[in-house]
Amino acid sequence: MPLKCVLLADNVKRDGLVNDILRKAKNLQVPVKELPRKKLDERSERGSHQGVMAEAKPFSYASVSDILDAAKASYEAHDGRALVVLLDHVTDAGNLGAIARSAEAVGACGIVIPNKRAAHVTAATYKSSAGAISHIPVAQVPNLTATIERLKEAGFWVAGATERASQVVWEANLKGLIALVMGNEQEGISRLVGEACDFGVKLPQVGSVDSLNVAQSFTACAYEWLRQNQQAS
Repeated sequence: MPLKCVLLADNVKRDGLVNDILRKAKNLQVPVKELPRKKLDERSERGSHQGVMAEAKPFSYASVSDILDAAKASYEAHDGRALVVLLDHVTDAGNLGAIARSAEAVGACGIVIPNKRAAHVTAATYKSSAGAISHIPVAQVPNLTATIERLKEAGFWVAGATERASQVVWEANLKGLIALVMGNEQEGISRLVGEACDFGVKLPQVGSVDSLNVAQSFTACAYEWLRQNQQAS
C-alpha cells in the first residue's frame, strides 16, 4: 500500500519494533509525524493503534481506456483472450479485495466498479487482496451499463453471473474477450445491468446453502474462463 506518512504518538516507547518501522520509513522516504496520542486516537477507526499508524495515499484509479489497452495487450499476447471484471455495486471492501486477488491470479485485465454506492479501495481491500490490488487496474465509472456498451463495441461478450441464468458456467462459451459481471452481495445483478448482458451464467448448487459469497463465486467463474481459454490455445 503506498504510504503518505507514518504517524507516531509523542509518548510511544521506542522499542525494537517501533525503531524498525522508523528505519523502514526512512529507507522508503516516508515522512514520520509525531502527534499527541489523543490526536492519534481520533484518527483510528478502531480506537487502538499501539502508538503507531500509517496514513495511506489515495488509491490511484485507472480509466476504462487503460483497461481496454491492457485487454488489447492480453489479446495479442495470449492467443486472443482477455477478461474484464465488472462489479455491480459490491459493497464490501474485503470482497473487492478478494475478487481482485483472484482476478489478478487468472490474468484479468482490470476491474470496473461504480463510483457511488459501492465499495472503493481501502486498507481492507489491500489486506484481503494480499497486495494484488496494486497489480491490477481498477476503474470507477458513473454508469455500468454505458461501460458494458463500450466493452461490447470493443468486441467483448458480456456474461452476467446470476442464479437466474439458464446455463451453468461450464456450459457457456467463455472463450476470447469476456466481460464478467458480478452482482451485489444481497440483491445480485440489477435489472438494467442484467438486461445489458449478452448471457447469464450460474454455478450449480447441490447442497443446502442458497448461494456462495460473491468473491467465491467470482473465483469459480474466473477459473472456468481461464480453463476454457487455456484449452483453446
